Amino acid sequence: MVKDYTYLEHTTSLCHICLKKTEAKLIEKGGAIYIKKFCPEHGHFLELLEEDAHYYNQRKKYDKPGNQIACQTSISEGCPFDCGLCPNHEQHTCVGLIEITNKCNLNCPVCFANSGNGEFMSLKKFEEMLDFFVESEGGHADILQISGGEPTIHPEIIQMIALARTKNIHYVMLNTNGIKLAEDIELVRELSQFKGGFEVYMQFDGFAEEIHRYFRGRPLLETKLRAIQNLASFQIPITLVSTLEQGINEHEIGKIIEFGIKTKYVRGISFQPVGYFGRVPDSLKTNRLTISGIIQRIEKQTSGMLRKEDFIPLPCNVDRVAITYLYRNKDMSFVPLTRNLDLKEYLPFIKNTFKFDPGDFLKELSSGIFTKDCCNVVGLFKDFSKYIPLSYMFKNEEEKIEFVTENTFRISITSFIDAYNFDIKSIQKECVHFITPDLMKIPFSSYNLLHRK
Repeated sequence: MVKDYTYLEHTTSLCHICLKKTEAKLIEKGGAIYIKKFCPEHGHFLELLEEDAHYYNQRKKYDKPGNQIACQTSISEGCPFDCGLCPNHEQHTCVGLIEITNKCNLNCPVCFANSGNGEFMSLKKFEEMLDFFVESEGGHADILQISGGEPTIHPEIIQMIALARTKNIHYVMLNTNGIKLAEDIELVRELSQFKGGFEVYMQFDGFAEEIHRYFRGRPLLETKLRAIQNLASFQIPITLVSTLEQGINEHEIGKIIEFGIKTKYVRGISFQPVGYFGRVPDSLKTNRLTISGIIQRIEKQTSGMLRKEDFIPLPCNVDRVAITYLYRNKDMSFVPLTRNLDLKEYLPFIKNTFKFDPGDFLKELSSGIFTKDCCNVVGLFKDFSKYIPLSYMFKNEEEKIEFVTENTFRISITSFIDAYNFDIKSIQKECVHFITPDLMKIPFSSYNLLHRK
């Protein structure tokens, strides 16, 4: 008899019951990808990894060598128990996340951090962690996310953002549920001083109040819309962050995209399927959405405005992040940049990072033309400058900010790793890292799964 699956490769996973490492196989079955694993104590498990096997199998075309990293711990028990980062890790920190408080003005049923009561971080400790982050990235860090809890309720939040802006960090994001920004217009006014290299990363899960009750424990739609209106009135860029759960709000993906594209100063959307740690009950894990499943729903719900092939795996973490960038056409519609550029041809010029700056990219390409670093660079420079004009480099800072805000749009999908879908290669490539008060860097997923105090 022939088995009902194709064995693709071996990996190491975790038993979701005892959290011990287990031998595992990645298999293709029924057009999807699963992790098939065995725990000597708790038995056999089959867990969904990707809904679309084709997407999973082609993602390797975009994979790149990881950046060199600074390590804080040695190898002892093995991944993921030595996090810190240890020498087994394969990727630098694209996004460094600092939780400045575990206090929160919500009690979300799906909170991965189990936030509620707690303390506020001191400005001194925050600066110490910032300096560690920058130093660990060789003196220049890509993206900082200031998070919590709810960071906007920290009494020194403005001072903290101002301090972060003095460090060698390319981009600062403020993670928030938006409640304080809806209620406190003076706080929004103060945030408006951070023009350029700053945006608000705000929860937005859909348009039905039952969705907000499910994810956040109370109706919040009007609050969210008021927060967006307040931010837009001060020209503050916004990324909408949508937690997705099958059977709850996956049918609103297209509506969220349409709203984001049509709403001024919304610069992008981050879709994040629920990870099964924190407060999320294990009983819901059968509702799992995956990157490829979300891409399929995007294509269907946007009536082809966005297609499956418009999304590419992020080269620094092809297993767990997909992304597309849209640009505004002459007819004012948005078209994916990836539709007209075969980015596989230009992987040497795609950095291992979430960070994307059109001006920096054009400068690097023009430098490549003159130094002849790559025979393809002239073609990419010519193709890319059709959409981001060369005149962009000669705009002043305010004009650059306005151009990017008005003419580009980012959609990303990030699937975090829990005990069910744990794959050791994916965790070693994860590039969103918590910066901890004891000056360690721990991948987002393993921190929430194993290391969160």
